[in-house]
This record gives sequence, C-alpha cells and structure tokens, in this order.
Amino acid sequence: MFGYIVTDQPELKFKEFDIYRSYYCGLCKCLKREHGLTGQLSLSNDMTFVIMLLTSLYEPDDREETVRCVPHPFEKHPARTNIYTEYASDMNVLLTYYKCIDDWKDEKKFGRYLYAKTLKGKIGKIEEKYREKALFIKERLETIAEYEEKKEPLIDLPAGAFGDIMAEIMCYRHDEWEKDLKELGFYLGKFIYIMDAYEDMEKDEKKGNYNPINIRNRMKEGEAGFTDVNSDGYDDELISSTENMLMMMMGECARAFERLPIIRNVSILRNILYSGVWCRYNQIRNRESK
Repeated sequence: MFGYIVTDQPELKFKEFDIYRSYYCGLCKCLKREHGLTGQLSLSNDMTFVIMLLTSLYEPDDREETVRCVPHPFEKHPARTNIYTEYASDMNVLLTYYKCIDDWKDEKKFGRYLYAKTLKGKIGKIEEKYREKALFIKERLETIAEYEEKKEPLIDLPAGAFGDIMAEIMCYRHDEWEKDLKELGFYLGKFIYIMDAYEDMEKDEKKGNYNPINIRNRMKEGEAGFTDVNSDGYDDELISSTENMLMMMMGECARAFERLPIIRNVSILRNILYSGVWCRYNQIRNRESK
C-alpha cells in the first residue's frame, strides 16, 4: 500500500531533486542504522514525504554527510537526517510489520510472514517508544481487516481507517498545527488506499482478493439496465466516480497543506502533492489504454 507519494521528477529542478534524494538517502541510512538490513528493505518514498513535510514545518537542524551505498557504490552522495528521520524510520518499520502480519493472515503470503519474523525483534522497542501511536495503528489495521473479512462494499470505510493511520503518523506533536497535519494525513491516507484498490482491480479479481471497487462493480452488474461496461468488464460510471474520489481526496489534502506556514522546500512538497501523486495513476491509465 506504499509507493504512491513520489515526486514528478521531470518537473523538479536539479537542485530540488538533489535535496529530495538527500532526505530519501538519509531515511535509508537511518533505517539501516536503527533497524538493520531488514529494516532498510522497508524504505519508501511515502515516508520521505513525511520527513520533508515535518522538517519544512518545524525547521530542525539537519545532519548532512556524504555516503556510499549498495545501489550507488562508486559515488558518494549527500544524506540528510534529523529527529523526523528517526521518527519516520520507526513508523515505517512498525507499519510494514503490521501490514506483513495482516497479509499473512488474509492471503497466507509466506514471504510476508518471513519478513515479519525478521522485523519482530525490532518492534517491541518501537511499540514501547510510541505506545499510543502503535496501539492506534494496530487497532485501525484490525478495523480494515474486519471490513475485508465481511467484504465491505463501501470503499470510504476501509479508506477512512487507513486515513486515520496516516493522520496519526503525520502528527508528531500536539500543537497549533496538529489539526491541519491530521487532516492532510487523513486525506492522503484515503488517497493511498483508494489508489491501491484502483491499481489492483484486475489482479484482485483474478485472485479473489478483497477489493471494494470490484465488489461494487459486481453489485452494479446485478442491477437492471447495467449496460455501460468497458472492455475490461468494469462499469464506466463506477470507474469515473473512483477517479473523482481520488481527485477530491488530493484536493482536501492540498487545502490542508496550504494552511501550514511552510516556506522551506515548499516547491518540492507542492510538486509531490499536485503532480507526483498522479504519476502512478497515469502509468495505470497508460497501461489500461494499451
């Protein structure tokens, strides 16, 4: 359910992309230092956005260094870390672990079970450090699992539960920006969930996995006069409404973002929210058209 919150790289200036990559590399470095190679495997662009957002809002001092890594062994490159890098790395590993456990329970994905086993020894420390957040995230993932088990057709319900998770992760402290950060995270989380369901429609239909879009499509197939179907067997009106929902989620997310007093790296963050999040969507549409 990760990998949608990315930059639109061609639209960034070289300097801006270098800054973004330095935070991404900083997260990678922090994951390895705090959680080992197994934790490093959970690296995601989504959490890089969380780091840059909180860093730009609260403006802590960055620790800058040049590093080499396995993907780039011959060239040193900058890596930036701060207190939000450490926080995001913990949240990334925690969420990855819980998601792996959920995938094992639901779909018996043995690879996810093995990965969860390798992360288990690191989770107790994170749960102790962020006790309330860990409990909240776990409860919301259990709520999503309940929706999946009963085949809930309304995508807004499980998407809302994942939105609650992202809202909690986005809120690092209780202050005057808490409301806007939680609102931004909530709609971003809903966008991620809906986009994931949209991308996996055909795969989930073939495997029989839970997907609320597919459930709604089958329900509409049973309605009288259901004739407006595209070549893939999906109701065009349903697909259109899903696309509109994605746009509404990002509209609300952007509205909350613009209320925050962010100046530092604001053009990079706007690139992600206004353009980058649609890169994967455009790839999906191009794939469908082919």
